[in-house]
Amino acid sequence: MNYIDYYQILGVNKTASEEEIRKAYRKLARKYHPDVNPGVDSERKFKELNEANTVLSDPEKRKKYDTYGKDWEHADAFEQAKAREQASGGGRGFARNGGRSGGQRFTVNGEEVDPEMFSDFFQTMFFDQEDIFGAGSRANAGKRSNVSARRGVDYKSLLKLRLEDILQEQSHVLEVNGKKIRIKIPAGVETGQTIKVKGQGGDPQGAGAKGDLFIEFDIAAHPIFRRQGEDLYCNQSLDLYDALLGGEVNVNTLYGSVKVKVKPGTQPGTKIRLRGKGMPIYKSDNKGDLIVTYEVKIPTSLDQEEIEVFEKMRKK
Repeated sequence: MNYIDYYQILGVNKTASEEEIRKAYRKLARKYHPDVNPGVDSERKFKELNEANTVLSDPEKRKKYDTYGKDWEHADAFEQAKAREQASGGGRGFARNGGRSGGQRFTVNGEEVDPEMFSDFFQTMFFDQEDIFGAGSRANAGKRSNVSARRGVDYKSLLKLRLEDILQEQSHVLEVNGKKIRIKIPAGVETGQTIKVKGQGGDPQGAGAKGDLFIEFDIAAHPIFRRQGEDLYCNQSLDLYDALLGGEVNVNTLYGSVKVKVKPGTQPGTKIRLRGKGMPIYKSDNKGDLIVTYEVKIPTSLDQEEIEVFEKMRKK
C-alpha cells in the first residue's frame, strides 16, 4: 500500500484549519472535476482530492491519519491490540522473520485484519503475532482442530462513491479475500449507511455458517452541489440585466442542463426549486429537489451610456 500525503494533495499544511481544508478542496475540485477538465489524469486527480478531503475534513479520521499515516484505517484494531497487550503485561517484539503467515487473515476483537496490510510502522512496534492475533496466529494454528463449530467472522468494507455514482442502481465488483463478488448498490445511499451481503464473510470453523460482509458507504463532497437528505443545493450566477429585465438562464444539474426563466426584478439571494432534480430517495421511485440560489453579478466596467442610464434610474 503506497503512502499518500493527503495534505500535499490538497496543498495545505498539517496545521491547516477545517475552513482552509474546505476552501482548498473546493478550489481544486472545481479545477479537476471531470466535467470541467475531462481526461484520465483529471479523473485520477479528482479521485485523490475526494479521498484526501474525506479523511482530512473528518476530525476523527484526520486524528487517526496524523497518528498512523497510511495505516490510519487500521488504527482501531491496533489500539485494541495494544490495550490488550498492556493489560496482560506483555512486551515482546514483533516477529519479523518467519512469524508471518502469508495470505492468512486474523481477527482483533471480532474485526478481521490482514497482517500483510500493516506497514513497517506497525511491524516495528512491540507486539508479536500471537499477542495481537491470539488463536488466529500461526503459533496457535495447531489448536484449531479441537475447536467446535464456529461461525465465520464478519468482514467490513468502506466503499467510496461520488454523487454521480448513486443516481441510479448500479452493480459494483468488489474483491474480498481474493474473491471477486458482484453487488448491487441501491440509488440514493448516504454516507454512513451500511448494507449487509449475506454469506460473503469469513469461512466458518467446523460446521458453522459463513460470516457476512458489511459495506459502509462514504459519499464524497461535490464541488458544486451540497446534499441535505434527498435535496441538493447550489448557487447560480445571474447577469445583472437578466435580474433587472428578466430572461433565461441555463442551470446545471446532476441530470444535465435545464433552461429556467428569470422574472424581472429578481433579487440577489432569490431561491428557486427545481422539482425532481435532487437525489433519488432510497428504495423509492421518487427524487428530491434542487434548490438554486441566485447570485447577481454586478458589472465592474460600464460605458458612459450605461452610466447615464443607471444615473437616471437612481434619480427616480
